[in-house]
Amino acid sequence: MDLWSKIVRGIIAHVALLLFSSYGATGEEVCDSPLVSNLLPSSFRSSSHLSNSHGPGYAKLNRREGAGGWSPLSSDRYQWLEVDLGGRTQITAVATQGRYGSSDWLTAYLLMFSDTGHNWKQYRQEDGIEVFPGNSNADSVVQYKLQQPVIARYLRLIPLDWNPNGRIGLRLETFGCLYHSDVVSFDGGSSLLYRMSPRPRQMTRESISLKFKTLRNSGILLHAQGQSGHSLTLELEGGKLLLQLRQVRSSSPDLQRRVSLGSLLDDQHWHHVAVERHNTHLNLTVDRSTQWVQIPARLTHWDLDQLSVGADQLHGSQMSVISNRNFHGCLENLLYNGLSLIDLAKQNDQRVTGKGNVTFSCAEPVFVAVTFTGPRSFLWLQGATDPSSGGVSVGLQFRTWNKAGLLLTFDLPKQEGLGWLYLSMARVHLQIYKAGKVLLELSTGSGLNDGQWHSVELSSRRGRLTITVDAGEGASAHAGPSLPVTTGSHLFFGGCPADETSHECRNPFNAFQGCMRLLTLDNRLVDLILVQQRLLGNYSHLQIDMCGIIDRCSPSHCEHAGSCSQSWRTFHCNCSSSGYGGATCHSSMYEQSCEAYKHKGNVSGFYYIDVDGSGPIRPQLIYCNMTEEETWMVIQHNNTELTSVRPSPGRNQHSVHFDYASEEEQLAAIINQSQHCEQELVYHCRKSRLLNTPEGSPFSWWVGGQGPGPGQVQTYWGGALPGSQQCACGLQENCVDPKHYCNCDADRNEWTNDSGLLTHKETLPVRSVVLGDVQRPGSEGAYRVGPLRCHGDKNFWNAAFFDKETSYLHFPTFHGELSADISFLFKTTATSGVFLENLGIKDFIRIELSSSSEILFSFDVGNGPLEVRVEAGVPLNDNRWHRVRAERNVKEASLRLDELPVATQEAPADGHIHLQLNSQLFIGGTASRQKGFRGCIRSLQLNGVTLDLEQRARITPGVRPGCPGHCSSYGSLCQNRGHCVERSNGFSCDCGLSAYTGAFCNREVSASFKSGTSVSYTLTEPNRNSSAPSSSIYSDFDLTLRAENISLSFKTSQSPALLLYISSYYREYLALLVSEHDKLEVRYRLDSSRDAEVLKSRQRNLADGQLHTVTISRLADAVSVQIDQNPRQHFNLTSDVEFNAIKSLVLGKVHKSGELDPELARLASLGFTGCLSSVHFNSISPLKAALLQPDFSPVVITGPLVQSNCGFSTSANPYPAETTHHLSGQAGSVGTGQPLVNAIRSDSALIGGVIAVVVFVTASALAIMARFLYRRKGAFQRQDVKGTKPEDGPELPFNSQADSLDVPSNNQKEYFI
Repeated sequence: MDLWSKIVRGIIAHVALLLFSSYGATGEEVCDSPLVSNLLPSSFRSSSHLSNSHGPGYAKLNRREGAGGWSPLSSDRYQWLEVDLGGRTQITAVATQGRYGSSDWLTAYLLMFSDTGHNWKQYRQEDGIEVFPGNSNADSVVQYKLQQPVIARYLRLIPLDWNPNGRIGLRLETFGCLYHSDVVSFDGGSSLLYRMSPRPRQMTRESISLKFKTLRNSGILLHAQGQSGHSLTLELEGGKLLLQLRQVRSSSPDLQRRVSLGSLLDDQHWHHVAVERHNTHLNLTVDRSTQWVQIPARLTHWDLDQLSVGADQLHGSQMSVISNRNFHGCLENLLYNGLSLIDLAKQNDQRVTGKGNVTFSCAEPVFVAVTFTGPRSFLWLQGATDPSSGGVSVGLQFRTWNKAGLLLTFDLPKQEGLGWLYLSMARVHLQIYKAGKVLLELSTGSGLNDGQWHSVELSSRRGRLTITVDAGEGASAHAGPSLPVTTGSHLFFGGCPADETSHECRNPFNAFQGCMRLLTLDNRLVDLILVQQRLLGNYSHLQIDMCGIIDRCSPSHCEHAGSCSQSWRTFHCNCSSSGYGGATCHSSMYEQSCEAYKHKGNVSGFYYIDVDGSGPIRPQLIYCNMTEEETWMVIQHNNTELTSVRPSPGRNQHSVHFDYASEEEQLAAIINQSQHCEQELVYHCRKSRLLNTPEGSPFSWWVGGQGPGPGQVQTYWGGALPGSQQCACGLQENCVDPKHYCNCDADRNEWTNDSGLLTHKETLPVRSVVLGDVQRPGSEGAYRVGPLRCHGDKNFWNAAFFDKETSYLHFPTFHGELSADISFLFKTTATSGVFLENLGIKDFIRIELSSSSEILFSFDVGNGPLEVRVEAGVPLNDNRWHRVRAERNVKEASLRLDELPVATQEAPADGHIHLQLNSQLFIGGTASRQKGFRGCIRSLQLNGVTLDLEQRARITPGVRPGCPGHCSSYGSLCQNRGHCVERSNGFSCDCGLSAYTGAFCNREVSASFKSGTSVSYTLTEPNRNSSAPSSSIYSDFDLTLRAENISLSFKTSQSPALLLYISSYYREYLALLVSEHDKLEVRYRLDSSRDAEVLKSRQRNLADGQLHTVTISRLADAVSVQIDQNPRQHFNLTSDVEFNAIKSLVLGKVHKSGELDPELARLASLGFTGCLSSVHFNSISPLKAALLQPDFSPVVITGPLVQSNCGFSTSANPYPAETTHHLSGQAGSVGTGQPLVNAIRSDSALIGGVIAVVVFVTASALAIMARFLYRRKGAFQRQDVKGTKPEDGPELPFNSQADSLDVPSNNQKEYFI
């Protein structure tokens, strides 16, 4: 067959292919027809070829003509093969093959595409991967389906790696179909105006879509406006797409929306834009990124009737013909609600008006760019050939993300020096260097690392040196005629050759990474295509005819409002002030509940709570009340005070709305996460009815519930059931009038009230209250809505026990494509086991106990397995709780165990980033049922969502819900002799044997004493009633002690003063007092026939009004005394060592002093004025019993005893003081007095402002005070703790039949659940 026949046959086949492909594209059939096999040889180009038989025209799949494929002259990474598809084509797949019958094939390559044969763009997958896998031999075909189809006319393949035992060899095929489009071009002074006639009807969904390409970074793509004044604008600004929705006639920010998306859109490549409105929100899409935008209700109906394309013609009288805001470039397939507006313009539709030079093709200017990819990149050009010309001019444009980099190096033959033009701190600098000295330095410009194109010109004429940045709108710097500059024969752009040893190029700065274009020498443009062909200058490690800059911050991988900054290779997230941490601001820095804070040993105060961890809900400042049996989260609103309501002229109802300190989604999450929530609702009334009316409809109601809606109307009151239209007294059948179900409905002329707790979580919180019977003469009322209070974190103690290595729980697939955090607690006695595993086709994620002291976090997202390990250094199979926190994001993986340092591993800079899993998530085992975990897993959270292990364990064999044994891990939280008690979910601290109280027995019990105050604690009673049980309240009569441990804190200005007195039935005693010399004395009289032995301390000035702590320990005749942090003093008794038949312990005034020495009796009669705190005698706490259980039979209180906080300063806790919230009234109470209210007001906003200020000032003052006191007394408490150690003094119980003289077993317990 002759050549002409081949050409004709090829043309016919190509036309048939185009027709078939066109049908496939329009008929939405598969677009996978072969595109290369029927092309003419002239459609192929290459960088070089080994011989004519190795030419590019032979690079067709499965062909054997010529040498069986294309091979270049040399095998390196500067070679390429290019295919002209004859027109814009949709490419869906690429297939490669080695050269037939050879050892030549590619193992990896890059794919580039272009519409013009210039300005190439590199194809990247969704993960940013740019490298395509090649072949493993010369004959097999490797086909790769593109994740996103490419639309281009030209395709270029660049070999990266090849068979090491051969050369580059290639045959290829591409698959796809012909692409059709409507195109229009604007020159900056042209535009189109569309008038919608007839006007479009209002629709719930509207859409605008288009494609554009441009070299300008600003310009209006489209401006639309409706009759109602609504407008929509799509505009380029700084290379980003800006969407503006606004009400033209209003300047209110509530009637505007401004959204920015995309970046580097001025690269002269096609970019897709779509705006879709769905009722009250819209989706803005730029290329592959979509942003969801909530829009104001008044902007939900666009009713657009005019669209201006390419410029804002709707304000044309105010605009110049050519404006910087006008668009300069091409648009394609502009659709409004499916209507092609470009097609209307092409058809000269009367609804379309053109302005200026509008053409229906895309004329593209050619600007050849070059990309400097790394430290070894450089471009060398010949400088001035005539150094005697007396001047030089070098110009270029660049774009980069780096703050520093060398732009240009040039030699100065006349000065025998070098010149550098470089970036530093995002400014352009010029430095002239000679013989080790800097002769000249200039700088200009700022913020030049913003990724935008910036121009730089260096010129030297008549001895005047000038550098200009962004001519016309930038800055410049000048140097005088004292230093004329002329360049030599060498100009190095971007860097220096790696093997350069001469003085011609030295780079003391960072290498430039970025793009350059429009290089000029003496105002003549450098042809970079000749450079690429090695016909001009020289280069290394460059990408010519393309700009490979990538915006790694668009879309941003920084979560939770973290700010993104970047360099050429990576990005950085600034997480400050976000409340989140990690490489991408993913992991929350705060706990998810007050319960979690409490288990770390914290006490009541304000804490930041992040209810969903790494989820979208922001942290919030919440008060945690840890003083009660439960741990309460308290959410305030703008009016929690009792507020009066009186008749107001013209108002039939009184309505009040409550604004909470937390946002709606935060409230909903707290309520759903808590086991119990409640809110107090109170109404005090006099002749003001509440709910029941003769007609049956309520006078008053309230609105509650979670979510974005208005809430649900509720017609029941606090303490009653939803829907009952009753109050608490109606439910309890004790209303003041049995005919009514609320006290207020009795309509009496005296004050009464209805109050109670709302406890149904579905109806909380209370959003508003409407009071209807407040207008009659004599009607008065006062309402109070308390703060929302919730307790019980359902997630924190959710646990499962795996008793076999083959047992496991399974859950739906874990979705953590770009970021994943996993946290849990575990305890075990096993040496290894898998905690968690989820598999994909190739990807996986796994956390395991790899040995008895090591945790391993491993995963694969397509770059090969990556492992992060933490070595504990101690056994982890100690059956105690250990916390694991693992995170994986696009930048790094991290693993933390307990409070050990975080271990991290960086992710590849340009590797796969999506974690693609498809199997079930296995907990406590693996899919293969190997290496299962034996032990407990608790509080397992994935991306802030807690998995309900207990619910799944109830239906899974081999796994039990819950996990006991918390005291082994948390028992140390019970301080000051507190005892840890196991509970099914959690633990509690029994403070019965402690002088302290509180959740962890760390809150001191203190009291103020007057001179007449006396607390007597009877230790033994000789005349017991025979009917009384043999109790622990009283001990046997002959109770004898050979040892004591006494500790207390006191504060007084009185001297002398008796602090503590212990008596005996045998006229023996022990007394602790402050002497008249302000010293501490301990008096022992253990032999009634001898005088008391007096042990005197060395410390003076103890009656100084400051808090002092005393610890006394005795074992037989050895006595030690310690005061505050001073060294312990040691004494020896010379009398008897037994304290026989002890009777009672007295604090303060001793009323029965007949058995005392005269001097001691005088002191005892004076009493004690001051404060005592944390009094402990062996195993009893008399002051605690007196304050918390004053009716307890061994305790007798005489005179005023007032609980105080004088011992607070000894606490090492820096948080605010604890507070307890109580109800303000009881249901059913009736009285004649008016309820106490803070103010007669209903202005919620004002109250909210006052409350906010008070809370802030109070919290600040308490924090400062606590910090001051903590710093002053913190060391003292540490010494106090030391004083209780066994080696300092044995802590012995009474050595009688009674084991303890503690309060009864029903003492207060502080529970931690």
